[in-house]
Amino acid sequence: MKKKKFSRRDAIKLATGTGISLSLGPLPSFADNGNKINAKNNPIVIENEKKGTTEWQLTYIHSKDYRSEMIEGYCSRTSLQAGETIDIFLSANPATEATVDFYRVGYYAGKGGRFMQRIGPFAVTPQPEPPIAEHRLRQCNWALSTSFTIPDNWISGVYLGKLSCSGHRYESYIIFVVRDERKADILFQTSDTTWQAYNKWPDNYSLYDSDQPQEPHSARTWVSFDRPYGKYPQVVDQPLSQGSGEFLLWEYPLCFWLEQHGYDVTYCGNIDIHNDRFGLDRIKCFLSVGHDEYWTLDMFNNVKQAVAGGLNAAFLSGNTIKWVIDILPSADVPLFDVKSNLTQDGQRISFKPNPKGRLFRTMHRLGRFGGLSAEEKARPNYAGPFVMEGPNEGTLMGARNPSVPNGSGDWIVRRPDHWIFEGTGMREGDRIPGLVGWEHCGDPLNLPGLDVIASGLTINSGGQQSQSAATVYPGPKGNWVFCAATIFWCIGLSQPPGLIPPYSHFGRPHGADERVQKITANFLKKCGIPA
Repeated sequence: MKKKKFSRRDAIKLATGTGISLSLGPLPSFADNGNKINAKNNPIVIENEKKGTTEWQLTYIHSKDYRSEMIEGYCSRTSLQAGETIDIFLSANPATEATVDFYRVGYYAGKGGRFMQRIGPFAVTPQPEPPIAEHRLRQCNWALSTSFTIPDNWISGVYLGKLSCSGHRYESYIIFVVRDERKADILFQTSDTTWQAYNKWPDNYSLYDSDQPQEPHSARTWVSFDRPYGKYPQVVDQPLSQGSGEFLLWEYPLCFWLEQHGYDVTYCGNIDIHNDRFGLDRIKCFLSVGHDEYWTLDMFNNVKQAVAGGLNAAFLSGNTIKWVIDILPSADVPLFDVKSNLTQDGQRISFKPNPKGRLFRTMHRLGRFGGLSAEEKARPNYAGPFVMEGPNEGTLMGARNPSVPNGSGDWIVRRPDHWIFEGTGMREGDRIPGLVGWEHCGDPLNLPGLDVIASGLTINSGGQQSQSAATVYPGPKGNWVFCAATIFWCIGLSQPPGLIPPYSHFGRPHGADERVQKITANFLKKCGIPA
């Protein structure tokens, strides 16, 4: 009998089984001619020809202490493929009937989203607030509200489930990524491990909150994906974000812009890069987006190996790859002692989670990529205790996280003759005001061929100063790596419906800028990806 081929998809299943737009129009140098050429075979162009709506946005929000107790929920998985099933857990206080309207986020003629399907109504009752477990872990064990199988015709993208109730007018979101295995030009990685690190739900239980002594940068606090996303707590008051992590704050403008210009893009989450090294072989360019601070060693090694093999990468993000994390199973059953599974240098000896637990649901810090700097070691809030240090993040990105990683500043041109500035008209010393923040990268490495294309002084709300540094360096096989070095980069690409610009450290970005658009398009074109 002929043996059935065991595919990568089989392996992944086995491992995981237990409005008018305000954006600037297209620049002449990368207008819609590419869309006409590629429309026949480009699913993103075909998808965005379908009718959009602004109804994906929340209208009425009621939050207290970060949570939306009147209606809130979470999903059993951060990402999945068409044909797979996601469990949805909802709570409403007071009890009511609820519906879930699913929307795919994209361009859609400037509307920003497309209505996909409604499920419900179904009865939703108040669910218990989880106890405070060891490591301050708050993991919900709510009753299942409904399960939903992703239709086969849903293409890869970021999907919002808008929660609405019959008993009142208030709304919130659930969020997940639909991924695929097709060959594509661009892979957009959402920064969902960082969303969870900053998630304070139900009240002050993020990775940065700790018992006495207050040590926000320690390894003592753990967080769970089995809970709703609370309202985002920093640098922008964004009620629209209730239940959607950080996606609508920092990542959505890039999604909107890429799909506006017909780029062939597919989507995944951080855990997919952790869990699936070979998924990087099907694309031309990997994108780290927005606020992408928390990576596992597997994530780093997988992207580093792919770049060594010829993959292009753009870090359109800031404060990127700072903390090494471990992603453990759910705490439905007692977790093993993590330290007993690590050597002194942090390498995994064995990984034997209880089979009753669900994989990739609990997260905590292990240490700092590149190790703590002398300045960081002197700060009491960097207390650890850390069990390892990761590789220097600059060996992948080209720049590091400086000891003072937050602040605001201008993005100032240093190498106007570089190909990345072609057609921008920018000269040395020209600046894009307020584009650097609210956290950034700096401290460029001396890598072969690396150019610091832009840099500038940043100042934070405590008066501390730092230098940002945007870099480009060549890979070994004609590929390229670009580090834009700021969380705010994507805000320079578009101003889609619902986006609220941030104000941080006494500064702010100005919004969509044709120079940011052109620089990004130039990099993608250099990678063999025209619009």
